[in-house]
Amino acid sequence: MTSIQTQDYAIHFNENCYTNLNQQIEKKNYTSIFILTDSNTNRFCATQLLSQIETETRIEVLEIEPGEQLKNLETCASLWSALSELGADRKSLMINLGGGVVTDLGGFVACCYQRGIDFINMPTTLLSIVDASIGGKNGVDLGALKNQIGIIKTPTMVLIDTSFLGSLPQRDMRSGLAEMIKHGLINNPKHYKDLQDLSKLTLEDLDRLIFDSILVKKEIVEQDPTEQNLRKTLNFGHTLGHAIESYYLNQPEKALLHGEAIAIGMILESYLSHKILGLDTESLNEIKSLLTKTFGHPKIETSDFENIIELMKHDKKNENGVIKFVLLEKIGNCKINQEASKKLIINSFEFYNN
Repeated sequence: MTSIQTQDYAIHFNENCYTNLNQQIEKKNYTSIFILTDSNTNRFCATQLLSQIETETRIEVLEIEPGEQLKNLETCASLWSALSELGADRKSLMINLGGGVVTDLGGFVACCYQRGIDFINMPTTLLSIVDASIGGKNGVDLGALKNQIGIIKTPTMVLIDTSFLGSLPQRDMRSGLAEMIKHGLINNPKHYKDLQDLSKLTLEDLDRLIFDSILVKKEIVEQDPTEQNLRKTLNFGHTLGHAIESYYLNQPEKALLHGEAIAIGMILESYLSHKILGLDTESLNEIKSLLTKTFGHPKIETSDFENIIELMKHDKKNENGVIKFVLLEKIGNCKINQEASKKLIINSFEFYNN
């Protein structure tokens, strides 16, 4: 695949990743290189990356435990201490090798360490490839509140080696499809249609779909990098989805992956779209059918409705305490800053459960 050039950095794929990485290391003459991993990516991906780096510069591997629970300021503090103890300076480079937790957290750590060092994102999950590693959002959770602390700063480059996807469990692969479906729903009806039948998907097809999905996000982010207007459309399914993900995060028997929670959020917010903006019934039912077929249909207990709605009050898109939604007028076209009554939100849960 050819590289994608954004306004601030380049996204390189497969064989081009390592060529461009080595050129960057030689050009910048870094004093040290730190590779942030979790225990899974250290086991399955780090060896391949290390074998491709051509440099005499000192390389250190930093490992954290996997999981959203570790995406917090305490983990950041331990990493800042490790960087300091290992002699990292302002000419050091951090490579974030992992899923969305690693790229979000690693980018934030790099942005804050000595007021900022270069960082490169190398996403290893489908979700982080099409979402978390693109667009410059870096940050951590504050308790159960997702991504409350952070900064928008773009990486030096993004490297996407799709061979890493071979080590992913099927459930994690599906999780990434949710963001790709979202890109189609908000911006590109053809991309949405291409994702409706995945039964005969080949690796070549997946590379093409990944490329198309990244292009959707790139074009939106470039028009609105600081999320004042258009970039908010990328939050379709996330107002309710993030609240659901956060609510079940510490309940192991009910915990959902990010994409699974966002899939539920997209069904709920499609129902709100139908009631508020007139999204047609056929599209609503088609969206629900596709998402439940792909991600399953875990029920949300009636007793959980109030707690989930309470968590939505902390969503970053809210203004003056009013919950704001991104809703669909039709597939490929959406509107930001939409409001919904509590009764309508509860009705959306009932629609989903039924």
